[in-house]
Amino acid sequence: MNGTAHAAIGAATGFIVANTFQATPSETALFVGLGAIAGLMPDLDIDGKLRGKITLSHKLIQLAAQLIGILMIFYSFYEGSATEKWLGLGIGLGIIVISGFIKQKHMLTITGIGVLMGGFSLSEMWLMLLGVYIIIASITSHRSYTHSILGVIFFGVIASKLEGSLGIDGVFYTCLGGYISHLIADLKILPFNKRGIKLFLPVSKIEL
Repeated sequence: MNGTAHAAIGAATGFIVANTFQATPSETALFVGLGAIAGLMPDLDIDGKLRGKITLSHKLIQLAAQLIGILMIFYSFYEGSATEKWLGLGIGLGIIVISGFIKQKHMLTITGIGVLMGGFSLSEMWLMLLGVYIIIASITSHRSYTHSILGVIFFGVIASKLEGSLGIDGVFYTCLGGYISHLIADLKILPFNKRGIKLFLPVSKIEL
């Protein structure tokens, strides 16, 4: 199933939850949006379009890292002591060299690290956990752990923390429902799916 369909089903889930909780119009809009996002989350493990839409170009990151490295070298030589000059030179050159190895496939991991750091900065546990989720998704194969019960449980914890942070009843059910709707839509028993999901990883690799 494509991303548009997953987002639509997730949004519908959010709308149902909004009606169940008799949400206000603004809360209904929030639930629909969260449901759509949650409905797409399992497919962060795809090395394709979804990753590209939430990450910057790797060339932009490469350029930024190279500029930082160059600035560090110049700053160290103009402002640092003898030891700091060589240390700054080494670190600056290291950044420049490492930046050359950054590829588009690494951008989701970098995004996850950024989200994790943002969570620490804002003291928001749900954001920290989301960063961890994104990092894990960036290194797993498609329809593996993000499409398993473990993925559901982990995302459920994120949803619970988000609801606690927002203080709006129904956020947890919206996010969890949207996420689970994605897994149901990817089941092999549906005629339009050639592949299923390994729901019980790592205990079993059988596709359902």
